[in-house]
Amino acid sequence: MQISLAWRLIARVFLPFAAGYYLSYLFRTINALISGSLISDTELDTADLGLITSVYFLVFAAAQIPIGILLDRFGPRRVQSALLLVAAAGAGLFAMSTGLLSLLIARAMIGVGVAAALTAGLKSIVLWFPRERVALMNGYMIMLGALGAVTATSPAEHLLAWIGWRQLFAILAAATGVTAVLIYVVVPERVIIPSTASTPTTLSTVFGDRRFWRIAPLSATCVGSAWSLQGLWASPWLTDVEGLDRASVVGQLFIMSIVLCGSAWLFGTTVHCIRRKGVGAETILAMVAAVFIAAEIALVLRAPLPSILPWSVVAIVGTATVVSFTIIADYFPLELAGRANGALNVLHFGWAFLAQFGTGLILEQWSTEDGHKSILAYQVAFGLNVAVQIAAFVWFALPWLRSFTWWMGSNPLFMPVTVSDAVEPVISFEQAVVLMPADDDAEW
Repeated sequence: MQISLAWRLIARVFLPFAAGYYLSYLFRTINALISGSLISDTELDTADLGLITSVYFLVFAAAQIPIGILLDRFGPRRVQSALLLVAAAGAGLFAMSTGLLSLLIARAMIGVGVAAALTAGLKSIVLWFPRERVALMNGYMIMLGALGAVTATSPAEHLLAWIGWRQLFAILAAATGVTAVLIYVVVPERVIIPSTASTPTTLSTVFGDRRFWRIAPLSATCVGSAWSLQGLWASPWLTDVEGLDRASVVGQLFIMSIVLCGSAWLFGTTVHCIRRKGVGAETILAMVAAVFIAAEIALVLRAPLPSILPWSVVAIVGTATVVSFTIIADYFPLELAGRANGALNVLHFGWAFLAQFGTGLILEQWSTEDGHKSILAYQVAFGLNVAVQIAAFVWFALPWLRSFTWWMGSNPLFMPVTVSDAVEPVISFEQAVVLMPADDDAEW
């Protein structure tokens, strides 16, 4: 009976929201594939391309707090289905746009329309699935959603060989509208019973929590940068810096998208297993951030490595939201899940916008030679991203650093030698016993 119920929940709750998140990921990353066609067909420059692509992140971030409140109040079914209709309209407008302004408006509509895709899915998981399964189901949700990034590489490239990018967006508009109707018709409602705890269920509870502000900057700067890089700047880097042709670029983006899907499942499974052993997910977040910073430094310094290695790390970090949202789920009660996830997503997508648009502005300061930007331009733009991530990592690690410093200072092996330490007075055994501090927990 329970197995039958679980499969019904997967079919009626999990899969419809996963379809919405799949479309969100597809819209997020598709511009990396069609960037060349956009520039040639609409006469955009690099800064315009960065703005059009990144405005998705800007409106996405701005919508997270209101959407979090709406999700907690009206539930994910109604909110997600209504917003996906806005995304469908935006995709249709994008297909018909010919200038910068109309493309910006269309891209902004898409961003608003899919702004609840992840948080609505996470909210539905928290509402319908056991708490001990949340991390695992989050991993599956993001893994299936990340298939949108896979679709935005080789499959979409083959489709573009038959139709243009405008026809592609017309198809996406229709698919998004169908998904909106599916969610509204198939997904059941779930009544939320408020917690009896004394903690107020307001947004200030989230923003006033020290634990939130400890992990949020690190998660935002790493995840947001990974989205910015894979969603747009990986393709120009591989072309201008690595010198790859179109087929090789699409092939590498395809590999990155496959890694993206696999890492989401890996994160979900890993967090699920280590939590059963009493290990906090914060440790995994710190490890992911350290590896990500190292991979970006390898790119900036042009380390003698196959470029697919650091770029695969970039793809992996794009799914580290599995870890971050699992941490958030432990911090706040059920009725605050939408607001808490939305608050963290504001920072994720806010930084993604700044990183993506800022990279375009920095690159535009260098002239184009033979159709390519300078390697130094990319190194400066990517290097500034890394500097901010290092600062966020230090902030995240401060409690650990303070504990380590205190331990070092209290350990006699690491205490500095003074004159009084070097020449110790001769005292009797009885005096030594009296002078020793009492410690009830000491082991003899």
